[in-house]
Amino acid sequence: MSQTARNDQTRRAPTMADVAQVAGVSHQTVSRVLSNHPNVRESTRAEVQRAIEQLGYRRNSSARALVTRRTLALGVVACNPTLFGPSSTMFGLEEAARDEGYMVSSVTLRTYTAPALKDAIDQLSDWGVEGIVVIVPHRAAVGALAELKLPFPVVTVEGGHSLPIAGVSVDQELGARLVTGHLLEAGHRTVWHVAGPPDWLEAGARTQGWRATLEEAGAEVPPPLAGDWTPLSGYRAGQELVGRMTGVGARGGALPVTAVFVANDQMALGVLRAFREAGLSVPGKVAIAGFDDIPEAEFFAPPLTTVRQDFAAVGQASIRMLIDQLESGVVRPDERVVIEPRLIVRGSSTPT
Repeated sequence: MSQTARNDQTRRAPTMADVAQVAGVSHQTVSRVLSNHPNVRESTRAEVQRAIEQLGYRRNSSARALVTRRTLALGVVACNPTLFGPSSTMFGLEEAARDEGYMVSSVTLRTYTAPALKDAIDQLSDWGVEGIVVIVPHRAAVGALAELKLPFPVVTVEGGHSLPIAGVSVDQELGARLVTGHLLEAGHRTVWHVAGPPDWLEAGARTQGWRATLEEAGAEVPPPLAGDWTPLSGYRAGQELVGRMTGVGARGGALPVTAVFVANDQMALGVLRAFREAGLSVPGKVAIAGFDDIPEAEFFAPPLTTVRQDFAAVGQASIRMLIDQLESGVVRPDERVVIEPRLIVRGSSTPT
């Protein structure tokens, strides 16, 4: 490149024509490379990529939108994104969208009413998104979504199967069956359960899987203890279980407490603390298992048996489903993808 050309580059952002000139190809060839068109020689593609890196070229999304009438922008509406599950789902969605060449804009909900959800969708529509993914783990949010007329393709995550909208979910009931079955197979007469909030679809499915597994095994079903996903609620549930084990404030007869399935790992941490304070060894006196496999789970004392959800797979399936609708122009309201979780066995349920 001449000195004049270099000086010119310092005065303005590089264009596609500049990339074509440096790479020694046509403007159309650069466009094909940027669009990942298959009919480009690998040697040519490499030359164009080198020119892009050399010039620091960035695609002009606004100009592209004017020409193609595509913004390549997707929206995400999320509830409770501070919790591990929703936040991990959002991360998986954003990663998958970037891999497909799309930008992501997100709006979080404070309430789960139809007006709040409509406002979020209207806001994303004003931002020019082509379609949205709605993370709807609450029963109220599912009901609110069902009331809306949606202006573009929508895919739900963890929204259950009652909506006439395409959706992706992890098989929460299967995960609960896996962990409950694991504890029964270890020789426990029954398994107690610290449940998540009743308005969460995931909590309901986990409780259902736990209960069904006990019933099918002919085991007595203890009354589930209420939690709200926080370690504090797990700690309080753990204290109640300690009371049942020691006879202090015991209710429910002589049903033993030797195994506990906790609906998420954060609450399991609270249960572990309550047991440790009471001098109850885990898993010697009582076995514990959680759900989610948060990054810290393997560093609990003892390391926590749990159920792993593949949030990357959720993100990829959701984004792929949405893009397929956008590119085909066909909305498939009955399309469902269900991803299987995996049981991760560690020291909290198995004596070493």
